Amino acid sequence: MRIVKGRHPPGTAPGTLPSQDAAAGPVRARIITFDAAEISDANLLDPEGLEAVRDGLSAWLDIEGHDVQLIAALGSRLEVHPLALEDVLHVGQRPKIEDYEESLFMVLDHFSTTADGDLEKEQISLVLQPGLVLSVRERASELFAPVRQRLEGGRGRIRTSGAGYLAYALIDTVIDHVFPVLEGIGDTLEELEASILENPTSDDLGSLHEVKRRLLLLRKSMWPLRDMLRNHILLESPLFEPETRLFLRDAADHATIAVDIIETYREMVASLNDLYLTNISIRANEIMKVLTVIATIFIPLSFIAGVYGMNFDPAAGPWNMPELAWPWGYPMALAVMALVACGLVIFIWRRRWL
Repeated sequence: MRIVKGRHPPGTAPGTLPSQDAAAGPVRARIITFDAAEISDANLLDPEGLEAVRDGLSAWLDIEGHDVQLIAALGSRLEVHPLALEDVLHVGQRPKIEDYEESLFMVLDHFSTTADGDLEKEQISLVLQPGLVLSVRERASELFAPVRQRLEGGRGRIRTSGAGYLAYALIDTVIDHVFPVLEGIGDTLEELEASILENPTSDDLGSLHEVKRRLLLLRKSMWPLRDMLRNHILLESPLFEPETRLFLRDAADHATIAVDIIETYREMVASLNDLYLTNISIRANEIMKVLTVIATIFIPLSFIAGVYGMNFDPAAGPWNMPELAWPWGYPMALAVMALVACGLVIFIWRRRWL
């Protein structure tokens, strides 16, 4: 599970940006300008590229990777608050929304499942200004490819509803990616339930704890995201058209559904944990029952064998185990043991103790 957090040393001034990480991956930056009639797409590795934005066009600046110098330059050019830029570059922020007068700053968490089944978390930062959306991701991905395709195809209202609707489309895309992750967790829980009912093992308990950790991480992100989408700052901001606010409420409903699923799965994990402990206890009781029955059968047999294992001499007196001198003494002892054992088995079976 990939969770990265960035922190300044204690006492650092607010708004201080981190130094450039030499190990950071490649950075891709694009600027898409559009309106109902036209759309253009270009690289944006220089803040001077903002000059291409003409009046009347909406712009989307999409940055993949954390190039501190580029983000700082764009932030200065767009007059993004230093505290917002600090939160962009310091990942691990709690999903939130902040109002900086002429712009809104939002933080979201994007979750995905890697090829080996691990859960991966990525911070998505959005800055919404009149006619402009700035999105910053930790690394290159195809997360927003469907939104670009909708822009290029001109389908729906995304080209005609301005930057506010584009910001909603990006938020909705991030929320939609949570549901495949939850579906995978649901499938895992079904498999664990079948395994625990059939033959619980210690691996099942480890898998339950891993699912619990994933659900806790999802819960810590989806709860504040739901609250953010219900925030009056978002729903009453003039940066969103009244029609777009209806879509934001729909996104809030989707986040609420995700939270409900997470809570349901958390209850299932607790129930499966109890079921695992119960089945382990039942198995231990069954084993102890079988061992007790075996011990009960062999106690009288051990008594008989112990009695005839005493080394008394029958020739010394009439009471010194005269049966030891019988020709059929050994078969008789075995027969008595067999009868006692069979009698105990029948008795235990009739009492339904086994």
